[in-house]
Amino acid sequence: IGTSVSITDYDEVVEVVSDAVEGNRQIFICCAPASSLIFARDDTQLARAFAAADVVTPDGMGVVHAARLLGEHLDDRVYGPDLMALTLEQVDATHFLYGGYDDAALALLRRSLAERFPAAKVVDAHSPPHRELDAAEIGEIVARINASGAEIVWVGIGSPKQEVWMHQLRSRLDAPVLVGVGAAFDFFSGRVSQAPRWMQRASLEWLYRLLQDPLRLGRRYLSTLPRFATLVLAQRLRERRTSGAKSS
Repeated sequence: IGTSVSITDYDEVVEVVSDAVEGNRQIFICCAPASSLIFARDDTQLARAFAAADVVTPDGMGVVHAARLLGEHLDDRVYGPDLMALTLEQVDATHFLYGGYDDAALALLRRSLAERFPAAKVVDAHSPPHRELDAAEIGEIVARINASGAEIVWVGIGSPKQEVWMHQLRSRLDAPVLVGVGAAFDFFSGRVSQAPRWMQRASLEWLYRLLQDPLRLGRRYLSTLPRFATLVLAQRLRERRTSGAKSS
C-alpha cells in the first residue's frame, strides 16, 4: 500500500509515550485506519507525514485483518480514542488539546475529560477555525502550546490535516509527544456517539459511523475500502509467489 504500519499494541505505545515524556524525547504518533492509508497514496504530504512518524498504529480493524492476512501476529487495533484514554489514565504528564468542532465542543471535552480522568492535567486547549491558518496564526498557536508547558499534545482535527500538522510543526514545538487521534475529541465531548463495544469487537464500527453520516462517510468508504482490499490481496499474492520461488 506504500505506508509502513507498526505491529504493536496499546501497552507498547503507552510505554513509548511515557518514555518519551520522561526522557524529553520528541516523537509523533499517527493512528491510521485503512482509509488514511489509501489517502496517503494520493496525498504526498500525508505520505511524508506517515513516513516521518515514530509510530503508525493500526487504528482500524480493516488494518488488523490485513496484517493477519499478510502473516503478522496482531491481536487488536490501536485505536486513537482508546489510546488517548489509556494514556490519560496511566501516564503522568501535562496535556494540550488542539482541535474540537468549536469552542463550545472543546469546553464540553475538557469537562468530560476532567470528570473521567480527574488525575490528568490538561493545561490548555484550542479549537482552530475550519480553514487554513496563515503563518501568523500558526506562529501564535505554536507560541501558545510552548508557553503552556504541555508534554503531550493531542491533535483532533481529522485526517489528513492532523498528520500533516504534526509533521510540519514537530520541529517548532517543545512538547515531547504529539498524537493525532481523529474523532476522539467528538466522542469524548459527546458531540458524536461512539459505536457500542460489541460493534467495535465485531468490526462493525464502520457501519455505525456510516449510518450516522452516510453522505460524507459513504463517499469516503466507497473510494478507499475497495482499493485497500485489492492492494492487500495483491501484496499477499506477490508474497506467496516470492515465497514459492524461494522454496523451489
